[in-house]
Amino acid sequence: MFERLKRDIRAAKDRDPACRGTLEVLLCYPGVHALWFHRLAHRCWNAGLLLLARFLSHVGRFLTGIEIHPAARIGPGVFIDHGMGVVIGETTEIGEDVTIYQGVTLGGTSLERVKRHPTIQRNVVIGAGAKILGPFTVGENSRIGSGSVVVKEVPPNSVVVGIPGKVIYRDGRKVATPVDLDMVDLPDPVAQALQAMAERLEELEHELQRLRTAVGVTRQPAASAPGERV
Repeated sequence: MFERLKRDIRAAKDRDPACRGTLEVLLCYPGVHALWFHRLAHRCWNAGLLLLARFLSHVGRFLTGIEIHPAARIGPGVFIDHGMGVVIGETTEIGEDVTIYQGVTLGGTSLERVKRHPTIQRNVVIGAGAKILGPFTVGENSRIGSGSVVVKEVPPNSVVVGIPGKVIYRDGRKVATPVDLDMVDLPDPVAQALQAMAERLEELEHELQRLRTAVGVTRQPAASAPGERV
């Protein structure tokens, strides 16, 4: 257990360039504190002390702003940077040396008591605000872009961005997509509407000019009747 705690500290020092030493990690890193609360709560959960495990998880959440269900399985070397708003669900499995930034959700999409949360393999980086939802696997060495919403399997060595998340790089090479938005000249609905209005305005001006010409021709002065004052 103490070896895991040392590895948690080492992960923070290695992956946070702002870190200035072990004492700073011990006192000022909520992501590390949340992991320690979780490791204790997880031991209680496995021992059948479910209520105590949930209470320790709740205390950890109150103190750090990071919610980790005590049943979640988290490997060594995981680093939660900043951490506020991170939620890790009950059946989540996280491998070694994973990095998680603030606002990440590892959530489920089912109400059944089954495996409903993601499995994150080793050396994955999950960007701030990303949501990974469902009982699938994110392959090792992958990168999940900030704000992405991932709802399906991610192969190893991939880069995923967008809503819903799409693999844009795999094994260091760009992945061809059915539609590459950078290569397609998409219509601009606002520009089309303005163009249609301009064309219609031009038609109305021509019609108005025609009517003015016609009215000017039919309103010639009529001949005065004898004795009528003009």
